Amino acid sequence: MSERRVGGGHRRPGSGGFERWAWFFMRISGVALLGLAVFHLLWMHFAIGVDNIDFQTVVRRWSNPLWRLYDFALLAFALGHGLNGLRTVIDEYVESPGWKLGVKTAAALIGFLVGAAGFYVIFTFDVPVS
Repeated sequence: MSERRVGGGHRRPGSGGFERWAWFFMRISGVALLGLAVFHLLWMHFAIGVDNIDFQTVVRRWSNPLWRLYDFALLAFALGHGLNGLRTVIDEYVESPGWKLGVKTAAALIGFLVGAAGFYVIFTFDVPVS
């Protein structure tokens, strides 16, 4: 696979294939996470205030489906970005093909379970009626 240098000396994979899409995803998810995480930090820590965050804060927030979608986007981009980075680290540092497959499989399974748990909590949370 041919690679091309881009700014900062990073190598962009050649045309097509999974590695090219993973490379693009890292850049897109990084920019998305920057916006999502900074907004989350500003909103939760300054607009609401850390001392005011409790169960009722989550209930009020998740009564609006757009906040659930926002939290899901934050979860999906963070988990996808982190797992894709972990996959790259595994490729670079685990040399044995058998160990590489095992570690990648374990990481993917753990990532799937964490993502499924997050999805389940975000979208099945019952807002209590007061």
